[in-house]
Amino acid sequence: MRLVEVLAALAFLVIATIAVFMIAPNAITSASGDAGEWTQTESGPLGPADRDFLVKVRQAGLWEIPTGQQAQERSNNPRVKEVGLQLAADHVKLDEQVRALSAKLGVQLPSTPNADQQGWMAELSGLSGTAYDKVFADRLRGAHGKVFQAVAVVRAGTKNSEIRAFAQVAVDVVMKHMSLLESTGKVDFAALPTPPPPSPNPAK
Repeated sequence: MRLVEVLAALAFLVIATIAVFMIAPNAITSASGDAGEWTQTESGPLGPADRDFLVKVRQAGLWEIPTGQQAQERSNNPRVKEVGLQLAADHVKLDEQVRALSAKLGVQLPSTPNADQQGWMAELSGLSGTAYDKVFADRLRGAHGKVFQAVAVVRAGTKNSEIRAFAQVAVDVVMKHMSLLESTGKVDFAALPTPPPPSPNPAK
């Protein structure tokens, strides 16, 4: 009887192990909410890049809304003030959307800008007039260029339909804001990062 019991236990372990590996990785989650996990949602799998995208959109609003409002007091340039108001207004709407979508998908969002953004805000708080205008345009234009790359990658490859739809909205907003900032005439294009060289053609 003891041998039979041992064999039965081994058989159970083998079956249980096979069952675990047969479960799709996208359906496995843990209580820790590890950012490296894949989770299954009604709109499809949700991965690390999807969650990072939502975090980046949230943090963009956390510094661009107050900065756009700040421009009304720190700048003397009518166009810079106009662009600041538009950026702030667009991010208020975008922030409402990202918070609603994140709550639906179970993604925790930050409540403060990241370290770089806090540094830019501190820098701008010490400036006014034409000096403010230049740094305002350069910091915001540079930041939009970086986030555009991240959003475009998610838009191209996400497996989640709701993330895909929201990424399209975000791409449109980022493109609009880059153009608005460039319209101030204050962007130092020479200071923008050089695009990477094109990748070689894949071997046939």
